[in-house]
Amino acid sequence: MTSPLVAEGAAMTAFRSVMLRVHQAAERSGSKPERVRVVAVSKTKPVTLIQQLYDAGHRYFGENYVQEIIEKAPQLPQDVEWHFIGHLQSNKVKTLLGGVPNLAMVQSVDNQKVANHLDRMVSTLGRNPLKVLVQVNTSGEESKSGIDPSNCVELAKHVKLSCPNLVYSGLMTIGMPDYTSTPQNFQTLSNCRTEVCKALEMPEEECELSMGMSGDFELAIEMGSTNVRIGSTIFGPREYAKKQ
Repeated sequence: MTSPLVAEGAAMTAFRSVMLRVHQAAERSGSKPERVRVVAVSKTKPVTLIQQLYDAGHRYFGENYVQEIIEKAPQLPQDVEWHFIGHLQSNKVKTLLGGVPNLAMVQSVDNQKVANHLDRMVSTLGRNPLKVLVQVNTSGEESKSGIDPSNCVELAKHVKLSCPNLVYSGLMTIGMPDYTSTPQNFQTLSNCRTEVCKALEMPEEECELSMGMSGDFELAIEMGSTNVRIGSTIFGPREYAKKQ
């Protein structure tokens, strides 16, 4: 079994390598590296590993499950900027917002019901307006969350115009698990941004694109991503509890 110290050292080495690759990809695309946010996705990983990256100066961390983020957040400094990136059910909104006061963004809003619940709960809890991204299903897979690209304008408009306690901040996609259609998925999201920004009369540079994970984040950055979600490349393979 790998010792915690070895795991921490490996995570730091991997993290530095990822940040270098991010900078290089941004430079290739003609973008400024500081415009790309790296969200370190710590799903199934212990707080000690997150703390290592925090101590090195990193502040952006993401989780996929409500229960996991509300358990980890109180154990870490309050200036961590947490991003919730998993599928969010409306009945978990209160738990999420109440349990993570320093939640910076929900990247996975995929319907009006969830947007409305988030909007009301932010108001109820007296929180500052919450940044959200609209999740788009660019791959067309039934198993994937996200709104159909043809409906992205409608949902973005609802968030921006009808949810005063939310800040519409852009679009997110997951894409195919084997990366076979990565360029098409990224182009679809970019096209959605163009349509949304035209409809909302907002500059495209104010509309984030969250696309790219461990296997394709460099291409995502080259195609305009401002937010990449990187888990296993930093922290190693996810460790799920074995069923008895």
